Amino acid sequence: MKWQGRRQSSNVDDRRGQGGPKMGAGGFNPLLLGPLLKLLFSKTGMIIAGIFIVGSIVMGYNPLNLLSGLITGGGQGFTTESNYTPTAEEDELAQFSATILADTEVVWNELLQDYREPTLVLYTGSVSSACGSASSATGPFYCPADEKLYIDLSFFEDMESKLRVGGDFAYAYVIAHEVGHHIQKIMGITDEVHSLRGKVSEKEYNLNSVRLELQADFLAGVWAHHSQRNVGMMEAGDLEEALNAANAIGDDRLQKQSTGRVVPDSFTHGTSAQRMKWFRKGFDTGDLKQGDTFSTRDL
Repeated sequence: MKWQGRRQSSNVDDRRGQGGPKMGAGGFNPLLLGPLLKLLFSKTGMIIAGIFIVGSIVMGYNPLNLLSGLITGGGQGFTTESNYTPTAEEDELAQFSATILADTEVVWNELLQDYREPTLVLYTGSVSSACGSASSATGPFYCPADEKLYIDLSFFEDMESKLRVGGDFAYAYVIAHEVGHHIQKIMGITDEVHSLRGKVSEKEYNLNSVRLELQADFLAGVWAHHSQRNVGMMEAGDLEEALNAANAIGDDRLQKQSTGRVVPDSFTHGTSAQRMKWFRKGFDTGDLKQGDTFSTRDL
């Protein structure tokens, strides 16, 4: 992928080494359970975790650990890594991420009127957002409440070591997917889906979550289509890198890997085949009108 030497976005909030909310040891505090549940199920408190399950597997964490930390009574203050020094490889990933974000800005400013550019937050370990606190185990995510993307760059390195997928364009796909969630926020689609919580069955809500994620994959493909037409960053093998990444993070594959069985009714992001299909459709057509995942029966 030919990305070096291109413009980097100024919409980057580099918090690497700053740490996040420190979770101290302590027993369960039942007084915090009610507010926590209210936050988790509120429209603004809901984090679109683009690859929440992936992060758990890649980083080797149990996602329940984040919740257990939040409902213990010892969370106080913030951690600070005063001696933090990023490696040359990490700094290159930071420059790469800022370059891809800049390219998404060009494409979406062309395709959408009055496009609001999101901010990319780079962090290490843990971070605080308007949607709550999160750790690296969450994986890259978009918070609709503050319209920011959050990424711990170690995720990209672990994609290769744990999921056996990687490459520049695979990383670009991850960033573009989260930007896709930002597009959905701008269009009001995110709020429509979140408004269904509590009004429909869990199975139906999960299906709408799948449609939301597959549309974000489609939007990532649309970006790649127009980016390639505009500046031609892609090289031979890049498309396959993105498709391999989409394949690796399908709900069916991740569930099989983590539990040994597949429960379709619990899917929230879509199968490997579905994720590849919708990214490829966006890439092949570049047409926003082709991405209505909420009307089609054939996902």
